[in-house]
Parts: sequence; C-alpha cells; structure tokens
Amino acid sequence: METSVIVLLLVAFVAANLPFVSNRVAGIKQVAKKHFGWHLAELVTLFLLLGLLARLLEGRLAPVHAQNWQFYVTTMALFLVFAFPGFVARYFWKRRSN
Repeated sequence: METSVIVLLLVAFVAANLPFVSNRVAGIKQVAKKHFGWHLAELVTLFLLLGLLARLLEGRLAPVHAQNWQFYVTTMALFLVFAFPGFVARYFWKRRSN
C-alpha cells in the first residue's frame, strides 16, 4: 500500500472522530451540550472535505476516475466505521464523579 493511501486513511480516522472530541460546534462556537444533529452535520461536512482532498490528491497523480453512487455509499460506511470509537467514547462511556 502506498504511503499516500495510508496517510489519507489516518486523516480520515482522525476526521471521523473529531466531532465527538469537544462541545465546540465546528471547533469554533462553544455550546453547553452539543446535540447529535451537530455531530451528524460535522460528520457529513468532514466527509465531503475529505472527499475533496482525496480527489485533489488523485488528480495530482493520474486522471480522476468517474465514480458511481456505490463508491460514495461504501466510503461513507467506512467513514462511519472510523467514527465508531469517538461515538462510543462520547455516548456510551459513563464518567465517574468523585
């Protein structure tokens, strides 16, 4: 596997978990409790930005291949699998109060 593919997968993993890290909306506006809708909107936005990055990287190496809807559904499913650790840490792990 090429180094650029590994780096792109690592960036995708970090980007998928980014919405679940803090209570800031898009990393800018602080809110008391960020609802799941904000997490979902950030996930979709980061997925689109990552897709643009991948398309730019592919365009630098070779002509960009045309993709059908199956490709985008598969990559979105992979992105959601990457987001699972952040989702579990945010919604399923209970914090103990001392």
